[in-house]
Amino acid sequence: MRWILLALLIIPAMEIGVFVWAGGIIGPWWVVFIILVTGIVGVTIAKQQGMETWRRARKLVSQGQAPTSEIVDGICIFIGAVFLFTPGFITDTIGFLLVLPWTRTPFRNWLQRFIKDKMNKGTIIYRKW
Repeated sequence: MRWILLALLIIPAMEIGVFVWAGGIIGPWWVVFIILVTGIVGVTIAKQQGMETWRRARKLVSQGQAPTSEIVDGICIFIGAVFLFTPGFITDTIGFLLVLPWTRTPFRNWLQRFIKDKMNKGTIIYRKW
């Protein structure tokens, strides 16, 4: 919890610094334009990737398989879309890394290992009904 509060203070400060720096180089209106374009493009990609992941998950469920990778992909896409909604170059970069399929794979693998480790330690308890 402490890390989240710290990130909520540091990330906006870093974004403001990048805005001022980029505005000094390319001008403030270009910065606003780039922020709007990256937001629109990012949300469009997130929607497309989310729908594709949803289709893959439905297909696996209809075949009687568990859509484990698709669930983790969905989590990554959701977090990436949230980052893309927030204005800023740093958060947009993180958002694109989580939304694009070829850059999402390392994050998905890390998240799966993290969840598996937590389950093995008993931090996360999974019960079948």
